[in-house]
Amino acid sequence: MNAPPPAAARCHPPGRRRLGSGAAVLAPVAAVLLASLAAPALRAAPMADPSPAAAPSPAAGAGPALLPAVPGVTPGAPPPLDDAAFAKALKGGNLEGLYALCRQSVAEDRRDRLRQLHARLLAIHPAPQPLAVVLANAEALLGCLAPEAALTVLDRIGPAPGPDRIQWLVVQWRAASAALDHRRASLALERLAVALGPGRSLDAVALPMRRRDDGTVPTRAALDELAEHLAARGLTWEAAQLLLSSRRPGLAGAERLRLAAGWGSELSLEQREALLEQALDQAAALGAWGLVNDLLDDQLGLPVARARERRLRLAPRLDDAYGEWLLRQGDPASAARARELEGRLRSPRAPGGHAADLPDPFSAPPSPSPAPSPAPLP
Repeated sequence: MNAPPPAAARCHPPGRRRLGSGAAVLAPVAAVLLASLAAPALRAAPMADPSPAAAPSPAAGAGPALLPAVPGVTPGAPPPLDDAAFAKALKGGNLEGLYALCRQSVAEDRRDRLRQLHARLLAIHPAPQPLAVVLANAEALLGCLAPEAALTVLDRIGPAPGPDRIQWLVVQWRAASAALDHRRASLALERLAVALGPGRSLDAVALPMRRRDDGTVPTRAALDELAEHLAARGLTWEAAQLLLSSRRPGLAGAERLRLAAGWGSELSLEQREALLEQALDQAAALGAWGLVNDLLDDQLGLPVARARERRLRLAPRLDDAYGEWLLRQGDPASAARARELEGRLRSPRAPGGHAADLPDPFSAPPSPSPAPSPAPLP
């Protein structure tokens, strides 16, 4: 995950030497990534060594715990190991070697080997260890799809306030988020907000999310992530207050206002409607008609008379004949318009529909060609 300045490599030289040449690549994985995506105000702080020798590979840079398991061996992957070779590598490998085994086992969908790697990685470096070793160990467990075990390793140390603690909290959030442990994930981000110090906020911290298929890593503000974790815990009012505490322009701001209106159980009806109105203005100004459509649907859920009229007025602009047809059902004054709209409705599988090129699941499969009859015996 991305965060403000990670621990500088110079803070823990013994830890990096202890990891060995291969695992030294793992130790600064989070540091290099955090440095590359940190908020501008935080980039001036010392960073871990970003030289080519220390830079993480593309497969590890985005946080292994967020990468999905892909069955099968990917192009360029090492050849599969037999059981004897795997057992030897498991017993004698360092963190870098075990991390490589994890990635290979994930690619081959070898869950039996992943379980053995989990146990080995939990035992390879017992406490106490320097922060660099702990973080590298956690990174390897994340690459092994074991976020709960990564949290166990991270709990072996508690860095003092400073860059080390910031890096440790970000990795802790990554592990908790991958484990769907919303309580620990939100706690890590709340502690990160304190660790950042005065003048810095979670809204300025961009956390990397799941790596896309094209290799790029999208980011999201830590404040939005904290709000999502709070809402997942049922603390929707706290989540709404958090979003309202930091307004943004544009599409991101409109989405925050929409979530705040939905989560704001303590807000009055007028306040929720006002938030949706602001979000509508921002989304419409950007031409984000999909979001405008969602916001209008949200307004229909409120007992506000003018929401229906606004939805009907904007339906032609949204090219939403079906939505308008639904709203006009049962209204005698709109019977003619409803019939007109009904004539424009089409099946998604009709020519021009979004599913026109997909096979019909209810159609009978083509009958197989009859096998040729054997030639008659003479």
